[in-house]
Amino acid sequence: MGDVVQMHFSTPDYVIFALLLVASTCIGLFYALSGGRQRTTQEFLLADRSMSCLPVSLSLLATFQSAVAILGVPSEIYTYGTQFWFMGVSYFLGLLVPAHVFIPVFYRLRLTSAYEYLELRFNKTVRIMGTVTFIFQMVIYMGVVLYAPALALNAVTGFDLWGAVLAMGLVCTLYTTLGGLKAVIWTDVFQTIVMFAGQLAVIIVGAHQAGGMGEVWRKAINGSRIASLDLNPDPTERHTFWTLGVGGVFLMLALYGVNQAQVQRYLSSRTEREAVMSCYVVFPCQQVVLCLGCLMGLVMFARYGEDSPLDKGYVKTNDQMVLYFVMDVFRDLPGLPGLFVACLFSGALSTISSAFNSLATVTMEDLIKPYCPDMTEAKATLLSKGLAFAYGLVCLAMAYTASHMGSVLQAALSIFGMVGGPLLGVFCLGMFFPCANSTGAIVGLVAGLVMSFWIGIGHFVSRMALPTTLPPIINGTAMPLPGNMTTAVMTTLITSITAKPKPTGVQALYNLSYLWYSAHNSTTVVIVGLIASLLTGPMKEKDLLPGTVYPVLGNLLFFLPERYREILCCVTPLPQKPKAINTHPYQMARKESNGVSHPKEKEKTEETEREKDEDEETATPQPSCRLAHTLQETAL
Repeated sequence: MGDVVQMHFSTPDYVIFALLLVASTCIGLFYALSGGRQRTTQEFLLADRSMSCLPVSLSLLATFQSAVAILGVPSEIYTYGTQFWFMGVSYFLGLLVPAHVFIPVFYRLRLTSAYEYLELRFNKTVRIMGTVTFIFQMVIYMGVVLYAPALALNAVTGFDLWGAVLAMGLVCTLYTTLGGLKAVIWTDVFQTIVMFAGQLAVIIVGAHQAGGMGEVWRKAINGSRIASLDLNPDPTERHTFWTLGVGGVFLMLALYGVNQAQVQRYLSSRTEREAVMSCYVVFPCQQVVLCLGCLMGLVMFARYGEDSPLDKGYVKTNDQMVLYFVMDVFRDLPGLPGLFVACLFSGALSTISSAFNSLATVTMEDLIKPYCPDMTEAKATLLSKGLAFAYGLVCLAMAYTASHMGSVLQAALSIFGMVGGPLLGVFCLGMFFPCANSTGAIVGLVAGLVMSFWIGIGHFVSRMALPTTLPPIINGTAMPLPGNMTTAVMTTLITSITAKPKPTGVQALYNLSYLWYSAHNSTTVVIVGLIASLLTGPMKEKDLLPGTVYPVLGNLLFFLPERYREILCCVTPLPQKPKAINTHPYQMARKESNGVSHPKEKEKTEETEREKDEDEETATPQPSCRLAHTLQETAL
């Protein structure tokens, strides 16, 4: 790299970056010392279910918008044009379905971990399989999302690599351990504001230096960077309207529908309505974030044209190109490079803190509490904090491992992306297909993971085997897809436009667009799961726990007589919203087992009478498993 790259931070830049870390730590300390002081698992893991719509929605956005996206989207737009903007189309269904399907089911069951649902719907084996898969996915992800932006920053600015990694990792561990989910959500709000400010500063200053937004747009049109609607249905094409607008829906569902980090935020809302509203509020925010990324890419093109810093050798990878551009634009404006770096690391902090908290939650709720029924609330809370701290140290260890991975790093990133689709599939299998049984869920999940790893690793190996004269694979830390807990690093599978002739057979499967991965793998889980369920004896209506199935089949097949719908097991409607926060039968049982105060006997009696009245009105047989399940959980 030439002398042009030797741009370094000034004192104001370091001050602004330090202020970000100090402010995040102070928020954690505030929630550690105020309110209930994080003395219960409800407060530490679910913020006492007291959060309002706005902070929850901004936290959802911050988790979605990682450092990978801040670096990757502008680079994608600069290189390939604005075709990626059509990803915004997928946000409609990607948020509408979670708002009106997943949130009502999860919220009315009063869960803490999303994987509790899998035990209620299937059995404990499916729950543990889902939990272990999620932990495997997140542990791999944490170190990479911490190390990758620090590496890019070090390469361009000389910013101390391990100083940045340790500062972020330790600060994030500190405020997550001390302040619980409340601290995570409110730091996400603060970090979201910093992200917007950093990106806006780059766009405004960069556009001004390029001659205004009109000039930026003119140069983009002349350079063929304004993409038209591509309706090519070929699933091996990297970006078309169908891959972005339809395949992207499944990526969004895997994130906003069933990912623990996001589900935990829904469940922390004070009411179901606020949880649903948070999905609606985050939708326009996502569109703004996508537009900011696209505009930054266009401003980069207006500045450099076809003479990319990458081609000139000033930087080595695409993700470094964005940082080079920022340092170039702000070279005479001390403090503003620090603002963008604060923006970049805000994306990393928000994503990592969500990972710590969600991992502590699923480990506590799914792997420890079921086997330690006599644990007191104080011990459970202390252990949850210990788990969050331990996962913070694991994150630093994974960052160190990532630094020594070399070319294996892309494979590790790919493994993260391979898991989201199968997990989405097993939740859809349970929620939409009442006839699916636990055997079908286990077989389907295993089949989905096998298919996912087969295609993903096959793709990676086939790319590595190609001659180096072909267009290069995009670097693993410079991906265009908005980085998030489920889909960010799946984009390591992206390659340049596929060479002709088109691949056939298994090779065609390996060349499937990365945006179809989630759809393909989740569909595999559903199809294999249904076949296995039908072969081993489908579930019957009376064996289903009420509230675990969304009546989508019943709504779609409304024209069939009821006796046929009973055969298809699609009669039971979704229960109405609970009238009080602790009156759901499963919630009562779970609270008793966790050592929290028991609901009064009078409330139980009223709830039982209410259920009887509702059953008589709907003329639906009362499943015997509800009482059995409640007794079983109470015994635990």
